[in-house]
Amino acid sequence: MHSALNRRQFLSVGALTLTAAGLAGCSSTTSKTTSFVKPGSAAVTAAEAKRRSTGTVVQRALTAEPVTLDFGGKIAKTWAYRGASATEPLRGNVGDTLKVALTNDLPDPTSVHWHGLALRNDMDGVPSLTQKAVQPGGSFAYEFTLPESGTFWFHPHVGTQLDRGLYAPLIIDDPNEKADYDKEWVIVLDDWLDGVTATPDQVLAELEKGMMDHGGMDMGPMRMGNTLMGATSPLLGGDAGDVYYPLYLINGKPAKDPQTFTARPGEKIRLRIINAGGDTAFRFGIAEHPLTITHTDGFPVKPHEAESVVLGMGERYDAVITAGDGAFAVIAEALGKQDQALAVLRTGSGTAPTKKTKLPQMKTPATAADLKADSVVRLPKRAVDRTLVLELTGSMEKYDWAINGKRMDVDQPMRDALGIKQGERVALEFKNSTTMWHPMHLHGHTYQHSGGGPRKDTSIVLPGKALRVEFDADNPGRWLSHCHNLYHGEAGMMTTIAYQMS
Repeated sequence: MHSALNRRQFLSVGALTLTAAGLAGCSSTTSKTTSFVKPGSAAVTAAEAKRRSTGTVVQRALTAEPVTLDFGGKIAKTWAYRGASATEPLRGNVGDTLKVALTNDLPDPTSVHWHGLALRNDMDGVPSLTQKAVQPGGSFAYEFTLPESGTFWFHPHVGTQLDRGLYAPLIIDDPNEKADYDKEWVIVLDDWLDGVTATPDQVLAELEKGMMDHGGMDMGPMRMGNTLMGATSPLLGGDAGDVYYPLYLINGKPAKDPQTFTARPGEKIRLRIINAGGDTAFRFGIAEHPLTITHTDGFPVKPHEAESVVLGMGERYDAVITAGDGAFAVIAEALGKQDQALAVLRTGSGTAPTKKTKLPQMKTPATAADLKADSVVRLPKRAVDRTLVLELTGSMEKYDWAINGKRMDVDQPMRDALGIKQGERVALEFKNSTTMWHPMHLHGHTYQHSGGGPRKDTSIVLPGKALRVEFDADNPGRWLSHCHNLYHGEAGMMTTIAYQMS
């Protein structure tokens, strides 16, 4: 196991790292002699061949490069993609073949992870597990079938690169879907610090020194360097986050220079909302506009009316609104951090809302616990063949975030892999033994919350609580499950779930 210092040294020399790869814990330990399916194996190719194909090829070029961005007068040097951004999604139809030529013009290695997609394993974008990192000056050709329709996104899986500008939506359409709306608005939420107060690597180094764990004590957020103490939210069960961000963005725009979306009164607008943040949960809503939530993490749910909705990092929600007449505040409240992002929905005359505009909270915000899967995507009932217990452990004091008390060894991501077998119904039991909430993400699959809950790939697990989900093992390969708080993941809260050879 590496010390915190060695982890930072490992990043600084550009060695291959995983943003989310960790030592796996389980109720039983996988035998060292177990053989696992490899990313480029015949089983992976066979699974890809079974996916519905339209025969259409969507080709895109993506370049990761240093850029300079203007956030309403704050100039930041950062990294971003040429060829895609928060306002420039990649898009295709379900069954299309997506071919993305990635060029790395960064000074460090990188990769692309296609968040939420049950795609072929060797295209998942996790260095040292599914591919080699793309070296500076190098390139990589991603090619896979778009497996299901929905709201997805992509980002690197190397070091702390996600907390820069390296992300964009991936929207997969179903031409057969009934479009009960007039317009669509893709909304990407983000917390931003890179090039303004610090780099993400500097933040991680500061966090790894450890800090006091307040256990949810409500004292109000206090900035200490690049960290926060006392940022709490009852919606998150206590501690809301521990990184200080000077800016909160909607589609790359700060509240001082908000994006404006125009429509006509009475038009129905489909919102595709993505939380691309590193350490912030958002409460999202639009003033005077109730939301009808229709999807989460790309999968349909029974329509649910809500005043607002909570999104953890990595989560996505689709909702439909009926536009009123005027100018309305679109708000993403940074839970526990006493700040918010702002955009504007304009359908007529009126003064544009300002950052001081607040969302009402007459009703409890919606979360995944309020939703039920639509019948067309509900998992068929069957007995569970295997249960994997993932206990979430660690604290801010030592910054030793882990799963089952084991932190990631970046050199050996398969060392303690949890084995599953093709065709099994697998239950994951996330048990949060920490005093902080964690948005847990599973690669390569979608699971269903117990009790007929929603189909998802990223779910909030509150402190002291447990969440049981189930999925069908139908996508062979080696997959991560990890906390999508970027800094928790980098500290080691992750594991590998791998298919055993038959």
